[in-house]
Amino acid sequence: MDYDAIILGAGGAGLLAAATAGQAGARICLIDHADKPGKKILISGGGRCNFTNRETEPACFLSENPHFAKSALSRYTQWDFLALVEQHGIDWHEKTLGQLFCDGSARQIVEMLLGECQRGGVEIRLSTDIGEISHADGRFRVANATAPQLVIATGGPSIPKMGATGKAYEIARRFGLHVVTPRPALVPLTLGPDEMLFREISGVSCPAVARVGDRAFEEAALFTHKGLSGPAILQISSYWKPGETIALTLVADAVEMLRGAKRRMPRAHMKAALAERLPNRLAEALAARIDIARELGNIADAELDHAAETLTRLTFRPTGTEGYAKAEVTAGGIDTAELSSKTMEARRVPGLYAIGEAVDVTGWLGGYNFQWAWSSGVAAGRAIAARMG
Repeated sequence: MDYDAIILGAGGAGLLAAATAGQAGARICLIDHADKPGKKILISGGGRCNFTNRETEPACFLSENPHFAKSALSRYTQWDFLALVEQHGIDWHEKTLGQLFCDGSARQIVEMLLGECQRGGVEIRLSTDIGEISHADGRFRVANATAPQLVIATGGPSIPKMGATGKAYEIARRFGLHVVTPRPALVPLTLGPDEMLFREISGVSCPAVARVGDRAFEEAALFTHKGLSGPAILQISSYWKPGETIALTLVADAVEMLRGAKRRMPRAHMKAALAERLPNRLAEALAARIDIARELGNIADAELDHAAETLTRLTFRPTGTEGYAKAEVTAGGIDTAELSSKTMEARRVPGLYAIGEAVDVTGWLGGYNFQWAWSSGVAAGRAIAARMG
């Protein structure tokens, strides 16, 4: 079977790339080993799909080349995707920090993309093993399909229970493309036995600012039986490297808070002061770490100020992450130096493209990775159609 392009992977990027090229007149074959398209879309956002973010801009993405994402993001924006959502009559709402969700179900987004593919006459083959890929005489051959163009849209290895694999990297290396070492991102961090005090308050969450190096994110932090999670931690995990220290600010004005508590309730102890601003179990754990048994009225201001440092800069040295099983996305991937930022085509392999999570572009938590899928998918889809000339 001959096509204008074969797209590997029926996730968000692959589906929109297929629809874009198909509607421009290209004959597209979309192949996936899964039995259903858009599996990650279906589970995202608690089943309501955080499909983009109002605040999307290149600074919200990690890559060895921080400029690479600019072109695709500027030519197919969050507003373009939102217009498509509204065109399909999908109701949506905005949550915190610009995050946009379906009012109903994530299934609406998948059905929208499948509808767009149908409009473009895309042939979708599910439960199909990619197997060996050959390339000769300017044509790619995959699973009894041939085409002069091939798109790698198979994602990264995060959430393997959904069928995610590192297939994209195998294919890239097969064609001589460099791969930036992949790693779990937007992932919970693990703590060692020396932090048992905080592992024992599993389930406690509070607002915090998480920092590593010069990066900081202000959202909720969650203490777990394995370590640290919650939005602030997931965000900072993408920037954390083994051996580095994570710092949490739990009470920004801790000095003023503790001195004020001393004046208002001099006979109270540290836990009571902390519990005014923090969950009880966390207040108890922090009081144990500060380890001052005297009444507040008997603690010198200088000693209180020193105790306040625990609240403004509570430090942890994670032992690692919870890995791909719990990672929302994969950082690293096919090196952007190998690709055109405008078309997503490999510079040294004409007709070969890479899009979405397979590429070394990783967004923040909150719909940014979906927007990269949409933007990079449309870039490749348009380029496929343009090559038909």
